[in-house]
Amino acid sequence: MYYKKIIIALFFVFVLFSNLIAQKQDTISEIKFDEIVIQSSKNQLKYKELPASVSILTTKNIQQNQITTLSDISSTAPNFFMPDYGSKLTSPVYIRGIGSRINSPSVGLYVDNVPYFEKAAFAFDFFEIKQIEVLRGPQGTLFGRNTMGGIINIVTISPLYFQGTNINLSAGSYGSYNANIANYGLISNKIGYSLALNYKHNDGFFTNNFNNTKIDVLSSFGVRNRLIWKISDKFSVENIASFEKSDQGGYPYAVFNDSTQTANDISYNEYSGYNRNLFSDAFILKYSSNNFEIVSTSSYQFIGDEQNIDQDFTDASLYLVKQTQKQNMISQEIITRSKSKKAYNWILGAYSFAQMFDKSVDVTVFPSNMTLYKNYLSSIYGVAAFHQSTFKIGNIVLTAGIRFDYEQNLLDYEYDIEMAAGNIINKADTLYPALDYLQVLPKFSISYSFTNTSVYATIAKGYKTGGFNSTFERPEDLTFDPEYSWNYEAGVKSSLINQKLYVDIALFYIDWRNQQIYQTVPSGQGSMLKNAGHSVSKGSEFSIQFIPKRNLQVAVNYGYTHATFISNVVDSLTNYNGNFIPYVPQNTVSIQLNKTIVLNNLFINKINFSLVYKGIGDLYWNEENTSYQKYYNLVDAKISFIKNIFQFDLWGKNLLNQTYNSFYFEALGNKYVQIGKPLQFGASLSVKF
Repeated sequence: MYYKKIIIALFFVFVLFSNLIAQKQDTISEIKFDEIVIQSSKNQLKYKELPASVSILTTKNIQQNQITTLSDISSTAPNFFMPDYGSKLTSPVYIRGIGSRINSPSVGLYVDNVPYFEKAAFAFDFFEIKQIEVLRGPQGTLFGRNTMGGIINIVTISPLYFQGTNINLSAGSYGSYNANIANYGLISNKIGYSLALNYKHNDGFFTNNFNNTKIDVLSSFGVRNRLIWKISDKFSVENIASFEKSDQGGYPYAVFNDSTQTANDISYNEYSGYNRNLFSDAFILKYSSNNFEIVSTSSYQFIGDEQNIDQDFTDASLYLVKQTQKQNMISQEIITRSKSKKAYNWILGAYSFAQMFDKSVDVTVFPSNMTLYKNYLSSIYGVAAFHQSTFKIGNIVLTAGIRFDYEQNLLDYEYDIEMAAGNIINKADTLYPALDYLQVLPKFSISYSFTNTSVYATIAKGYKTGGFNSTFERPEDLTFDPEYSWNYEAGVKSSLINQKLYVDIALFYIDWRNQQIYQTVPSGQGSMLKNAGHSVSKGSEFSIQFIPKRNLQVAVNYGYTHATFISNVVDSLTNYNGNFIPYVPQNTVSIQLNKTIVLNNLFINKINFSLVYKGIGDLYWNEENTSYQKYYNLVDAKISFIKNIFQFDLWGKNLLNQTYNSFYFEALGNKYVQIGKPLQFGASLSVKF
């Protein structure tokens, strides 16, 4: 309780201090959302022109909201939720109730034009980010596979638009340290370069009582290099390469006590952790004429990782799992788009990719002194062609798009058992028949603009590919089918009071068929996907950006999702019809206040106050809806003191020290939870020159 009293006191001090200071104009520029270009739209539409619900986080938003990973966007973007599962390996994202806990994601992620097809790559450290875009609703027409929920597009800072050096140092509680340095420069007016380095460490938030050591220690190092050459006014070449190495202790899971409705102490006897090397590279060619532009994007991504996990999470010696993976992914996209501002505009593109996995899973069963060896060689290939036309008739804009998407999935599977006596039994050594999928993904939208307001309606088909389960014990569980959705959306975007107030409202209804549902395998030792039947997700989003005066900014974001099973029949005795879909918060709320006080004295130019409130819940953990997390509140704050090129911050996260469960699951006859991260505080120093 004393934390709450401290926060309330600080808030009133902040209000009093703000009003006692003499009113002076500051240098905050008014945010013109209408003029921000949504790069993930592929046809370079501005915010107000895009017939979709979208959230934009600029560099300033990212800093003020203390966003350092993708999970920090939860609630900041309405109906966006990325729970903390205990390691970077399992990093699913949910938008409007659509997501996938295992296997391929249902939400697309692009970072500097590189598609991230594996959730194992989603959790990476943010540094030197220019803009984050969250497009809600199916984006299959322009992006294809696994974008049923939407698209997250992350753009880093370019040396063509910023030159100089950034240095950021941070230290906080729980042994947290972060340092990054970046330099941006021009060799000539046509050649730009940048190099950014980042290091992050923390000593861990949770203790394993079995050996009295911290569980979730993290150390990671990242580097990004960018080269741009504008060969001529019409032709440019760009290469963006990034690498991250992370070593992470993981999985602070505790047995959940039903009688007390609390978590027991964390106590397990085998080391659990996750190590990963992640490399991505994009090579971009652009040719621009007066009437059209051609963009070729070639990308490559490598993931090499190792997971060790005490699968029973107790101090008994039962199961130890070691999983290693190497993934190589290449993709090629060529798009041609019109540049004219005439009544008709278009985009035409072709896409191909190849994704290759070499994965092994070793399970040691201690009671029987037996080891299971499973090896997977998997390959996924895909090609696509797409087109989108836009017609402008007065204030009305009509858009129609279509995509033809083909994919093939191959699996070579080997399964051996090493018995206690040392003899090896081969259970399977099989190259399974290829799975082939062909999809047609249409999209239609209409928008009408008047004064500073745009009203739109969109219909789009969503699609997520089927595939092979990496864990299965029965022949019928080897594969799962694709899932489909039809998304119906209507919204309004408006800028009012001389562009001081921006309002974005959207309503959506998603008819979702053949949904892929997470289930444990019959033995309880592993998980798989099964198709559930029919589901519906409906709800709304509401965003306000308000600048009542130049030294004050207010942002309010709210998302409501009502996602339920219409038909989810397990067997003749069990069905979950009418139940809420797991891992989907019904409400996501964020309220942010930013206040700047200009002093311009010898010691300080200005002080910036940032206060962020987030609310999430209710959130069900299982299909039975018997376990859930109630709505909970998180409060973050930051005070920045700025003098010329220097900025010093004092910051805090979860200032109310709210206790909540960030994850829950059932396995091996037990219930397990992970507790959310506690109160954190620290200081940062930034220098820009």
